[in-house]
Amino acid sequence: MDLGSISPTLLIASIMISATPILLAAIGEMVVEKSGVLNLGVEGMMITGAVVGFAVAVSTGSPGLGFLAAAAAAAMLSLSFGILTQFFLSNQVATGLGLTLVGLGLSALIGKPYEGMKSPTLPKLDLGPLSDLPVLGRMLFSHDLMVYCSLAMVAAVWAFLKYTRAGLILRAVGESHDSAHALGYRVVRIRLLAIFFGGACAGLGGAYLSLVRVPQWTEGMTAGAGWIALAIVVFASWRAGRVLVGAYLFGGVTVLQLNLQAAGANVPVALLSASPYLITILVLVIISARGAHGAPASLGRAFHASN
Repeated sequence: MDLGSISPTLLIASIMISATPILLAAIGEMVVEKSGVLNLGVEGMMITGAVVGFAVAVSTGSPGLGFLAAAAAAAMLSLSFGILTQFFLSNQVATGLGLTLVGLGLSALIGKPYEGMKSPTLPKLDLGPLSDLPVLGRMLFSHDLMVYCSLAMVAAVWAFLKYTRAGLILRAVGESHDSAHALGYRVVRIRLLAIFFGGACAGLGGAYLSLVRVPQWTEGMTAGAGWIALAIVVFASWRAGRVLVGAYLFGGVTVLQLNLQAAGANVPVALLSASPYLITILVLVIISARGAHGAPASLGRAFHASN
């Protein structure tokens, strides 16, 4: 095994790219769950965003429009989940699983004509002197816009939940929707807005996969990324900073196992390929054993305005 062939600079740069789609989906799902809603349809929304973003980018030649279309499509799909669970009071777990199945089937239908095509991708940002730094420039300051947008979104969500009145209201709805309703807050409207935001974030994450990380359309290309995003929210105990750590941990293990394969590591390829998922499960087991949870008290519970 030739470990010398693994460049630390390229490794860290690749980790940032690998973690971005999961980070976008996970931070959106964290906001949804903070409002007291459990949406298991992240995978379906991501794959919908991936195929719609790819189709629009190929048709228009603009990856920016592709990202906007992906966010809009996934957000509209998430609203169907919101209407079913918030107005018709359907089971959130079953509806979320159905949303994933719908997204997977819809993406296969829409994406069929685009198989084998290449899409335009986002250019690297020129950050001037920062990009020209000898080592750090290549690692941290030579990425596309969405990498930095994902980091900014984590900071924005953290500040929103911690310091703003709207964030406090959203957290109150997630902790006790009956108390929030008694105080005059519109629980259903707040949750629908959170669901819409989470769907848009998942769509952006999916579009990043098909427009930047692998700029082509392949059926099922999310490969469980939505489920990992859901797991990371639990691993993070519903905290924005920990979501960032969890996404980069998974992205780091994914990139590292690919580099080890290329370096000829004397480890079965199947085991290396499964390692990101195995390590994520291990972390979740450790967190569960410690009992370090921070789930909103009303998470997954239907709200009845008549109560």
